[in-house]
Amino acid sequence: MSKVRRIGVLTGGGDAPGLNAVIRAAVKACENRGIECLGIPDSFDGLLEVDRPYPLTRKDVVGILRMGGTILGTINRGNPFAEPVQTSDGEKDYGDRCLEIFERVGLDALIAIGGDGTLTLSQKFYQLGMPIVGVPKTIDNDIVGTVNTFGFDTAVAFACDAIDRLHTTAAAHRRIMVVEVMGRNAGWIALHAGMAGGADIILIPEIPFDPERVAEAVRRRDAFGAKFTIVVVAEGARPLGGAQSIAIAAHGQYVERLGGIGHKVAIALEELTGKEARTAVLGHLQRGGSPTAYDRVLATRFGERAVELVVRGQFGKMVASHPPDIVPVSLSEAVGKQKTIPLGHDLIHTARSIGVIFGDAGES
Repeated sequence: MSKVRRIGVLTGGGDAPGLNAVIRAAVKACENRGIECLGIPDSFDGLLEVDRPYPLTRKDVVGILRMGGTILGTINRGNPFAEPVQTSDGEKDYGDRCLEIFERVGLDALIAIGGDGTLTLSQKFYQLGMPIVGVPKTIDNDIVGTVNTFGFDTAVAFACDAIDRLHTTAAAHRRIMVVEVMGRNAGWIALHAGMAGGADIILIPEIPFDPERVAEAVRRRDAFGAKFTIVVVAEGARPLGGAQSIAIAAHGQYVERLGGIGHKVAIALEELTGKEARTAVLGHLQRGGSPTAYDRVLATRFGERAVELVVRGQFGKMVASHPPDIVPVSLSEAVGKQKTIPLGHDLIHTARSIGVIFGDAGES
C-alpha cells in the first residue's frame, strides 16, 4: 500500500447540518497522519480548473463544528457527464477533465460527502479509476446501506419544535394545522417528527391516503372534545389513486418541483369537515441551523473513518452507520436505491397502536 500524501474533500447536493463537522474531522485526521488535505469547492465542479482546490488546515476548520451549511459550497443539479464542459483549456468531457485536474494537483484520493446523486457520481468516478471514498449525507435518512445519516436528527428536532409551537395556536383557534415537511419518496422525517410532536395524523409517501378517512379522524377528535387536529405530511405524500403534488417553479421557465401537498390537504379537510385549516410548510428551514449533538458526533465519526478507509486503500466504499460501529459499504450497493419505510416498521406499528392515523384502508 503506497503512502497517502494528499486527499481532496468535497460536498455535493443539498446542504445538511453536519457537513462542516465531517470536513473538520477529515482535516484533523489528515493532519494527525501527516497528510495534506485539499478543499474542493462546489462539488466535483471544483475539479474543472487546476487553481480551484486549496489547502485546508486545522486553522481553517476552527469553530465550524457547530455551523450549518458547508464551507466548501455545494451544487445540486443533474448529470454533469451529460454534456461537455467549457474550461480554460477548451471544451472537455466532464469526467476526463476532473480526472485530469485530480492528477495535476497531486491528489492520492478523494472523499466525497453527499446524498444519492453525489454518491452515484462517486461510483462513476471510481469506475473511471479515481480512488474515492463516499460519506452519506441527507436529512431524509433514505440512503441504503446506513442505518442513519447526519442531518436527519437535526431536521426532526426542528420539525418537532415547529409542531410543538403549532399545537398552541391550533388549540386556541380550534383549527386543523397541516405541517408539510421534507421527504420526497421516504417519510422518515414526517414519521419521527410527527411521533415526537404528538401529531394526530401522519401522511407519508409509503402509504397513499384516503382524504375521507383523514377527515373522519378529524371528526372523531371533535366528537370526543379535542376540537383541534395536527396533521404532519411529507412533501411526497399522495392520495389514493393520485400523484405526488408538483409545484411549478419561477423565472419564466417550466420547472417541476415537488411541493404543495400540505396546502391541498388543508383545502380538502376544510371542504370535508367544515373546519378551518391552516398550512405551515417548513421547507428549507429543515436544512439550516446548527446540527444537534447527535449529528455532530455522527458526522465527526464519518469524517475520521473516511480518512482511515483512504489510508487503508479501501476505495469504492462508503462509510456507514451500523450501530455501534461505523463500517465500509460498497458504493455500488448503496446508490440508485432509496431506503423507504417498510410498512411493517415498528414505529408505524407503535403509531397505529396509540391512535395515529395514516389515512389508509387498514384504518376504520
